Amino acid sequence: MLNRISELIDQRRSFLITAHERLDGDALGSELALYHMLRQMGKEATIYNQDPTPENYRFFPESDRITSELPPVESFDAAFILDCSELERVGREAAKIAAIPCLINIDHHFSNGGFFKTRLIDPRASSTGELVCRLLAHLGIAPSREIATCLYTAILTDTGGFRYGNTGRGTLLAAADLVAHGADPQWISENVYETNAPARIHLLTAVLPTLTIDEGGRVGSLTVTQKALAAVRALPEHTEGFADMPRTIRGVDISILYAELPDGGFKLSLRSKGNVDVERIARVFGGGGHINAAGCRMEGKIDDIRRRLLEAIRASWE
Repeated sequence: MLNRISELIDQRRSFLITAHERLDGDALGSELALYHMLRQMGKEATIYNQDPTPENYRFFPESDRITSELPPVESFDAAFILDCSELERVGREAAKIAAIPCLINIDHHFSNGGFFKTRLIDPRASSTGELVCRLLAHLGIAPSREIATCLYTAILTDTGGFRYGNTGRGTLLAAADLVAHGADPQWISENVYETNAPARIHLLTAVLPTLTIDEGGRVGSLTVTQKALAAVRALPEHTEGFADMPRTIRGVDISILYAELPDGGFKLSLRSKGNVDVERIARVFGGGGHINAAGCRMEGKIDDIRRRLLEAIRASWE
């Protein structure tokens, strides 16, 4: 499939690049790396995202070129759909993007069912950023400092700082190569992890009292309500990393963040340790992801949602 993607890049002139809602480091880093690569090849490229770039990722080179207004799709010969298991994950403009004549999907989620004809999918890869590294290598393009910075950040964030089980030998070799091409690990880590907005810390103090431990200490959870967000003037992006916190408690195998959405539903982020498969649990409710990191959306009151999720977790242990 790398050969086919290379051919399509060579044959086409103008590319749209997009990724999923609620942007993270992997989505943004992969988008911008691909943008720089295409521009370096003499192509036209535009990055569109439904949601704004979170504050702690605005250090990315040329992140200010990302638009939240979709240009006329007739101007594009092809589109890269990154870090998405299905087109609907790009948000409200999915139907318009579907009209672009050539769609190319690069993704690493287990839940990706191969919805795109042209695709580079490997659930064993740590990140979409690692797959973009493979594309660069296949094209014979040495990463510029800008590309190296974007891809190192993509890999760093989706491996939890190289702590998660998706960190393999290939992941570390890719990261090492990116450092050799100019990525600065300390500077990147400081920008990603040490530039918290005060509102995020205030939100954390409001959310920690919601900590709940269930199933004999094996499941921990936090809850973020719209009221809590409004009280400290925080944004949904300020909850990044909250889902991991209960997992740091001794004995907790699964951690959950229940995040209330503006329309009243809840977005659930699930994390786990070892071989505990939360992707299988998220799939019960129409979600997906990876063995140790998955998500889904559920409707209803929080107490009912919590009950249903815990029932699914118990069933997965039987």
